[in-house]
This record gives sequence, structure tokens and C-alpha cells, in this order.
Amino acid sequence: MDAINKIHEFLRFGSVLGLERMHVLLEKLGNPQDELKVIHVAGTNGKGSICRYVYEVLQAAGYQTGLYTSPYIEVFNERIEFDGAYISDEDLNRCSEVVLAKAEEMVKEGEESPTEFEVVTAIAFLYFKEQKADYVVLEVGLGGRGDSTNVVKHPLACVIASISLDHTDRLGETIPEIAFEKAGIIKAGCPVISATDRAEAKEVFIRRAEELDAPFYDVQKLSYEITEQTLAGYRFETEILGKKYDIEISMLGKHQIQNALAALYTIALLNEQGSITVTMEAIKQGFRWAKQIGRFEILKRDPFVIIDGAHNPDGSNALREAVNRHFEGKKILMTVGILQDKDVDEVLDNFLAITNDFVVTEPENPRKLAAAQLAKMITAKGGNCIIIESPKDAAEYGKQRYEDYDLLLFAGSLYLIGEIRGYLHE
Repeated sequence: MDAINKIHEFLRFGSVLGLERMHVLLEKLGNPQDELKVIHVAGTNGKGSICRYVYEVLQAAGYQTGLYTSPYIEVFNERIEFDGAYISDEDLNRCSEVVLAKAEEMVKEGEESPTEFEVVTAIAFLYFKEQKADYVVLEVGLGGRGDSTNVVKHPLACVIASISLDHTDRLGETIPEIAFEKAGIIKAGCPVISATDRAEAKEVFIRRAEELDAPFYDVQKLSYEITEQTLAGYRFETEILGKKYDIEISMLGKHQIQNALAALYTIALLNEQGSITVTMEAIKQGFRWAKQIGRFEILKRDPFVIIDGAHNPDGSNALREAVNRHFEGKKILMTVGILQDKDVDEVLDNFLAITNDFVVTEPENPRKLAAAQLAKMITAKGGNCIIIESPKDAAEYGKQRYEDYDLLLFAGSLYLIGEIRGYLHE
């Protein structure tokens, strides 16, 4: 599509953190973000799932809600969703033309060009304003402090999911450094809902919240009981702000209960404060409906085919726990492809705790780790590998092995997962 090609041209400006360009671009667009009621979500892992839970609950309550996420899995339009549907090609083209014209103006006036992510974020703000969204659930792209979504002045809530080492070249090499970047979304007086279990990250959030007189809520302090864990879904009970909840979720893995608790706390708090009005029925319905493509997504049963975008240590650990819970003692073939700037060593330790049988492939991305190098690392750790560099051929090979395995698992880079998902659906 012409609009997407034009947007992708801005990739040549790289990914540069900082809000100066974004402020100039949005000023030219009339600052559409200032007219939106936003729930802002940051974190290393889990932020996309938290966004999805909140989005589905608000929709179930009858609100016209926008959702902005990244990256996309299969189609670009996934990044901007409104009222249960991806942005249409027509709306994307129209909003893109407006934003790209303002970006050209900036360059002609001697301003630095916005990046691709800044252009897409501006398109989302403009679209949600035009659609008169009741609420917008906004996922941070990278970090928080210098992320282009951080132009929102007065969000209804700031939610921070788990914190772990990822994008260390951009955000810092320690947990406190990364937490400092994530804490950048905290605004004066705005409630902060923290889901991290890392004390050193929590200290950073508490300190920043105190500086800005922002109420701080710690999801980790919640007690809860898991009452059901099957491949059909999980169920848990908890109490938040004096109210009891019995919640079913369709997203699998114990980590998804943690994400659901963060989303539930956010909904319960905004409900109590009168920022939203959501019934228990809508809450239950929204959590049941919420699904994330590419996150422990079951594409087929008998044998099982599952895809998961686990690409960092915490994500791969969550995948290991989920697979070992539901497929202990089963024959598993795992197809993997990873970017070279990730903590590959620790990710592979988790993958090798799942199975010893691997197909090694390469995501379609300039930062891909060469399949031969990845295979060498897996072999050195005791795994059995075959190399199939083409993701399409790797997916085809997996189909041919249906009779030999109980589970075919595709994991690693989200870029790879998107490709694999498309091939398997074909």
C-alpha cells in the first residue's frame, strides 16, 4: 500500500529517542493527543497483553476505544485499532497524507525529520481524535521517557509492566537504568500501577511517583488464587480495593495472570475514581475475550502448533514455564530465529529446557542472527539442530513433521513469528 511505503521511507532516519520532533509535528496537527483520554502502558514484557485486557474491557462496557501497539505481527494496520477493528486502508491512507505533509513542512523549515515511529504515532493520535474515541489505550514503543507516545500530558493512569534487560544499547545496561527510562511516563498526580517484581525497579518508580505526587499502587502486593489452568484458559480469584473478582482469561501462561492482575487493578481503580463506569459483567467478558496474536497462540491442535514471540530472557522463561506445564513429557520440535542484539545465551538456556530438537531459521530483519551461528550455539549447549534459513521453508518442514511430534513450537523474534503465522495460515 502506498501510504505504508511512504511511512517506511522514514526508516532511514533510524529510531531516535526524544520528544522534540514529536512536539513540532503534533503542533502542526493541532495537538490531537491533548483531546484524548489515555491509559499509558510501558514495560519490558507484558505491556501488549495489559493493553489488550484493558481495551477489551472498555469495549465490553460500550466505550468506543482506541488501541495503539507495536510492532505488528502480520499486517501494518494491526498497530492502530479502534472499536474492535484495525484501521482501514482508506483511513490509514487519508491520515498518513495529512501527517506526511506536515513532516515535509518540518524538513523544509529546517527542522529535523521525524522518525518512522513518530510518524505512525502521530497518525494514530490524529485517527483516534477524528473517530472521537472515548478512551485510548496507548502502548509505549521503546523505553518511556523519550518514546514518542510520551507527549501525553495528563493520562488517566500510567501502568508499568514487568522490567527486565532488553534494548540495553538504548535504555541502559542495568535494571535501575531501564526502570528510570520506563518511569519517564509517570506524570504529576497521575496514578501509577506497577506490576514489576524487581525491587530495584520498584524503588525507581516509587521515588519518581513521590517526586510528582503521583499515587503508587503495587500489583505484586495482591493476593490471588489460581483455580483453573488448562489449554482452554486460566481462572483466578482476587480482591482489589475491597471488591472480589473471579476472572477467566483465554491467554495462557502464569505470566498472563500477572498481566491480567495489572489490567484489573487499573480498571478497578479508574472505576472507583469515576474515570470510567464498568460493570462486573463487562469486566468478566473483556478478560475472556482478550487474545494476543503471536503470544502463546495455538494455531492447531493434534498435533499442537503454537507460536510465541519470546525473544528476551523473561519472555523465554515465561514460555518455558507454560510449555512445561501443559506439555511435560511430550515430543516437541522447536523452530527458532532470533535477532543478534538480544541476550541469546540466556534465551537459549530457557529454550533448551523445553526440548533438544530444533530447526534454526532467520527472521527477515537486518539485525537477524545468522542461522549457522545460532545453530552452533544450540549445538554447544547439547541441542540437536537442522538449519533452514528461509522461514517459509522452515514452516513447511514443520508441517511435514506433524506425525512425529506432539507439539511444533515456533518462537523467537516477533518478525519471525509474523512470517510463520502467515505461512501456516496459508
